[in-house]
Amino acid sequence: MLSYHDPDFIDSDEGRPLRIVSEYLAPLRAFNVGGVTATVVFFGSARLRADGPLGRYIEEATELARLVTEWSRTLGGEQLVVCSGGGPGIMEAANHGAALAGGRSVGLNIGLPQEQRPNSWITPGLCFEFHYFFMRKLWFAHLARALIAFPGGFGTFDELFEILTLAQTRKLDRSIPVLLYGSAFWKEVVNFEALVRHGTIAAEDLQLFEFVDEPRAALERLKACISFAPAAQPRPAFAKSRCAAR
Repeated sequence: MLSYHDPDFIDSDEGRPLRIVSEYLAPLRAFNVGGVTATVVFFGSARLRADGPLGRYIEEATELARLVTEWSRTLGGEQLVVCSGGGPGIMEAANHGAALAGGRSVGLNIGLPQEQRPNSWITPGLCFEFHYFFMRKLWFAHLARALIAFPGGFGTFDELFEILTLAQTRKLDRSIPVLLYGSAFWKEVVNFEALVRHGTIAAEDLQLFEFVDEPRAALERLKACISFAPAAQPRPAFAKSRCAAR
């Protein structure tokens, strides 16, 4: 048996590098085949329900994803595709909104013991199952033209601060607008001003994100902030990154 057809080898410790690179190359191929070059990423809790205390965010995430998709379909060039973590809650709402507008959407799902199962609104062929969190987060960042973070927990914080750190350290080859949806929630759970006061971030780092509270207002900010300048590499590329040294 060829080694790459041997499941015992592929699933072994020695096969881990192959599994990791597969979680890069398989989505790369699918995005290139599907012509997906730019995404608007929705983060938010898998635990939110429409009938729960934060249920209004389900409706508003659905509406915003619908508006983004409708706007994208009026653009003559590069199309923006809604992308979520592929699971329930806010993620499902985002994929649902894109479908309501007749558009495609991406789901970057990850296998977890609970909560995380692919939702039914993800476009066939654009639903991906990840084992490694870091490879999933790479794909969140790689094609993102904007990020919208709805209320969430540890996972949302992890994903949000990954993008903010990349922006702060200038590891991105483009500006990614970051919208924190639900100012009351975000200002309660994260004291950004205190980080400035304690000297752990700079005052200008507060310009890396802004707060929004209504779907149409969020859409207008996206329209104002997203850049459609021609990229040096218009399609997803293998091992493309920004080098700090110039």
